[in-house]
Amino acid sequence: MHKAIYLDKNGTIVNDPDPGYVHKIKDFKLLPGVVQGLKKLSSNFIFIVITNQSGISRGIHSEGDMHKFDNVLISKLKKEGIEIKRIYYCPHTPEDLCKCRKPHTKYIKESEKEFNIDIKNSWVIGDHPHDAEMGIKNGCKSVYLLTGHGSKHIKDLESRNINPTFVANDFLEAAEFIMSHAKKQSKRQTLNR
Repeated sequence: MHKAIYLDKNGTIVNDPDPGYVHKIKDFKLLPGVVQGLKKLSSNFIFIVITNQSGISRGIHSEGDMHKFDNVLISKLKKEGIEIKRIYYCPHTPEDLCKCRKPHTKYIKESEKEFNIDIKNSWVIGDHPHDAEMGIKNGCKSVYLLTGHGSKHIKDLESRNINPTFVANDFLEAAEFIMSHAKKQSKRQTLNR
């Protein structure tokens, strides 16, 4: 079985300035610490992106624009030796009441079957309360990032009673916490044998 890191995209691994909906290749920019953090995590985890892309339904950008942007992301990370196994996306708005928009767990469940994921030892990293909520609903651990829109929505965690495993200032801090947690868990398993 594989352990996975479920990554949000905008505001988590790529810069997403207000008003959000980043999709133009000229605006592509990896956030600080992302490459270094992903490299640290790559020895223990596979990477899967799950992203809400309501800009498609809102008419802000097309699906084609999103795919071009995602191809740049995949290519830049590949040059660093980092593989994104798959990008799952929801094109709907909250008003569409679909089953694929985070915090719904549709894409975690699909990926669990497709990639043989060990959910209990997998993590979700994101900058929105719905990222942490999706992980919790599905039995994953979660890191809430203060990058992107994270600091703006931090109070929503408490008001919605969402308790991520850890709150990190940036991606590298998230990666270091996860790896430290994984080492402790590995030691415990060794002692219990």
